[in-house]
Amino acid sequence: MRLVERLIFKCIKVTKFVATPKQCILNAKFSTKCDGLLSDINVLDLTRVVAGPFCTMTLGDLGANVIKVESLDGDEARKWGPPFIEGSKDSYYFMAINRNKKSICIDLKTLEGKQVVYDLARKCDVVVENFLPGKLDKLGVGYEKLSVINPKLIYCAVTGFGPVGPYSRKPGYDVVISAMGGMLNATGEKNGNPVKPGVAITDVTTGLHAFGAIMTALYYRNKTGRGQKIDCDLLSTQISSMINVANIYLNCGIEGHRWGTAHANLVPYQAFKTKDGFIVIGTGSNAQFIDFCKLINREDLITDERFKDNASRVKHRDEIVKIISEIIVTKTKKEWSLIFKNASFPNGPVNNMGDVFSDEHVQEIGLVKELPHEVAGTIKMVGPPTLYSEGGNMARTAPPTLGQHTRDVLSDFLGYHNTKIDGLFENKIVL
Repeated sequence: MRLVERLIFKCIKVTKFVATPKQCILNAKFSTKCDGLLSDINVLDLTRVVAGPFCTMTLGDLGANVIKVESLDGDEARKWGPPFIEGSKDSYYFMAINRNKKSICIDLKTLEGKQVVYDLARKCDVVVENFLPGKLDKLGVGYEKLSVINPKLIYCAVTGFGPVGPYSRKPGYDVVISAMGGMLNATGEKNGNPVKPGVAITDVTTGLHAFGAIMTALYYRNKTGRGQKIDCDLLSTQISSMINVANIYLNCGIEGHRWGTAHANLVPYQAFKTKDGFIVIGTGSNAQFIDFCKLINREDLITDERFKDNASRVKHRDEIVKIISEIIVTKTKKEWSLIFKNASFPNGPVNNMGDVFSDEHVQEIGLVKELPHEVAGTIKMVGPPTLYSEGGNMARTAPPTLGQHTRDVLSDFLGYHNTKIDGLFENKIVL
């Protein structure tokens, strides 16, 4: 048996942490049947804004039963608009990161509210929260308390700067962390100002790190029976995301610089202006550069000593970029896309969102999903990007309205009597 075959055989013998998928139906009103690799996992979601909700949405896409606990005022991101859903106070920003969840509103400052959280923690496998370190412990609903209530609990804290260090008590927002972690200094035009990425990418990457950490902790719990606390922070995630820029500085002392769409170590590798917009072209090898030169009818560049290899092209960056720019500007994005359709080198137009969602490939793969919503009627969302051959990873339910599932969770998940539930509502412990 060949080495690769032996490795594959050994890997598939590793014990899976996911049990056989089962129905997560508690009753018809509370949930529908949840297919998914995590259909037997219950998640207590104490997060708001972006990083934490992105993590818990990813768990929900895989079938986890995500119970989103909100204050009586709701997740702040609900107010991050306009635009808002017509007839609702919820923003479309909130919609983007909160599908596949159930919303329950609890006043965590009350004894009765804390008790509801304790009951939820007993039945849940995972807790995710993104409060300042120590805040939930002071309220009596943090890791110190919940880990005693449920020793098998996986508790993931998503913070700006982590639980220790001089900045641990500072609030962390994406753009501030991007600045402090070096991204803004490396983003923007060569001689221009620092530029914020168009989306909260540090929040998103931190949410994905948290998701991966939770999955690893679940696997570990399956082997040992033990829960644990996970700390994910935006600053550490951002610095780790600087990859080559960070590593080159650490080892060579060379600072990162702003290059616009260009690459510090590869040429050509950037956006070029066309007749009607921009197209990005990259050549990562001599073979790709040769192919590119042939397709733009400039085979003379192949034997030009200034451009004979990537190191030479980096040295003579201005000359080769000027030559290419004068050629690319003569045609439209569509014309160049057709010319480069079967090219060996990566290329693609700089699209706006209209271009993105009208793209034939994006339409063919069915990435956009339509979900029924209680107020809007229908919500369109970008679905999960990862495909599984088994288990299901999908957008099932639209983001919940504030407190949409409070009564159902209390009744069907926790088994509270109607009299108790009515009392919680009357005393404004829940909403």
